[in-house]
Amino acid sequence: MLNSKNETQSCITCHETINPGIVGDWLTSRHSKINPKDALEKINTKKRVSSQTIPENLRSVVVGCYECHSLNPSAHKDNFEHFDFNINIVVSPADCKTCHYLEVDQYSTSKKAHALGILQKNPVLHGLVETITNLKEIKNDEFLHIASDNSKNETCYACHGTNVTVIGKKQISTDLGDIEIPELANWPNQGVGRVNPDGSLGACTACHPRHSFSIEIARKPFTCSQCHLQPDVPAWDVYRESKHGNIFQSKQYEWNWDNIPWTVGKDFKAPTCATCHNSLLVNSDGEIKVPRTHDFGARLWVRLLGAIYSHPQPKNGMTFIIKNKDGLNLPTTFNGELAEEYLIDKHEQAKRKNLMTSVCKLCHSTDWAERHFAKLDSTNNETDQMTLTTTQLLQKAWDEKLADPSNPFDETIEQKWIKQWLFYANSVRYGSAMGGPDYAAFKNGWWYITNNLQQMKEVLEKGKNR
Repeated sequence: MLNSKNETQSCITCHETINPGIVGDWLTSRHSKINPKDALEKINTKKRVSSQTIPENLRSVVVGCYECHSLNPSAHKDNFEHFDFNINIVVSPADCKTCHYLEVDQYSTSKKAHALGILQKNPVLHGLVETITNLKEIKNDEFLHIASDNSKNETCYACHGTNVTVIGKKQISTDLGDIEIPELANWPNQGVGRVNPDGSLGACTACHPRHSFSIEIARKPFTCSQCHLQPDVPAWDVYRESKHGNIFQSKQYEWNWDNIPWTVGKDFKAPTCATCHNSLLVNSDGEIKVPRTHDFGARLWVRLLGAIYSHPQPKNGMTFIIKNKDGLNLPTTFNGELAEEYLIDKHEQAKRKNLMTSVCKLCHSTDWAERHFAKLDSTNNETDQMTLTTTQLLQKAWDEKLADPSNPFDETIEQKWIKQWLFYANSVRYGSAMGGPDYAAFKNGWWYITNNLQQMKEVLEKGKNR
């Protein structure tokens, strides 16, 4: 470890005994081995910091406990006095921005940063969350819904993030005696759209976990598999089945996971999630082929995990501002008509598609890459058509008073409709996009789309014959 501030040394003196895992993890980190001044002197492609305005008192010391937990105290409602130091419980993206301003700025406009708002500020999706996570009791032959914050925090908000607020103070017992700390609501949480006590959005530690902040961990697909897995977002499951996943699982121990820039064909031989979605990639001559981004949708032209139908990516990560022609906060109407003014246009779609194709062409021929995405376009159209068919069945059920449209998520035929687009259509799309054919066929794929459609038809017919 290089020179560190006295405050950080004091933190380590206690915490290496009380929390040896934290200190041991940090000692493996790049933060403990290089100071910002030296980091800034690296050539641009090798830099891991992007801010030129790092405060002078932080430039020549390693990034330790105090350097992160003491930043921006006036903004942090979770700041408190701790053994003569004023520290924050939560380290937020606004704090990380001190050294990584570009990465935080990119992330701040992404769907991930607004993931909690997408669920809470969109009445349609909020209704889905409330319907599936509330406790239920039977009263007068009807379900009585009881709000359960714990259920939401342990399910949807575990990935999307929670609103972490200070609700008072409390005493906790530690090895050093009783300590008074701020009491936080909805904590702990590391969801990607977490609202922090300083008002900032997101959790860098969702991908770069405390306290190693490892780029290796962030680049490996295991990290993404925390949230991106079946049945609704089966990216990890499909990847594991794909040829890319086969190669990764067989050869990952031979690859260089820590190198910046990341050289295709030398540091790694098959893509991971990070390769396609955000990593800085260079060829063997060191030529930049794809720039780094922390907006994980910046290379995507189509949104596979749309609400109901696939559609062009939104212009803004705040998708809850979208209004379709039916007045709902959805990118399409129930019949599939696009809310075009909120979605990227054809020019931007082509630009992003070419960018992603250029990633593929680092290992594949032009014809292979272009025909792969042509197949994906066809898959999206076909799954959208099957979703439209089920939506038409659901509309019949509503028109004939066999289901109540006031909550489109709580009755049997409605829940089968949800499965059609949230589980089965998504599975087929991800299977096509990432080369996992069984997820396009039998693992929540076309078999389930077909079977589910038939079941919806039978539910509707039984309702008519009552």
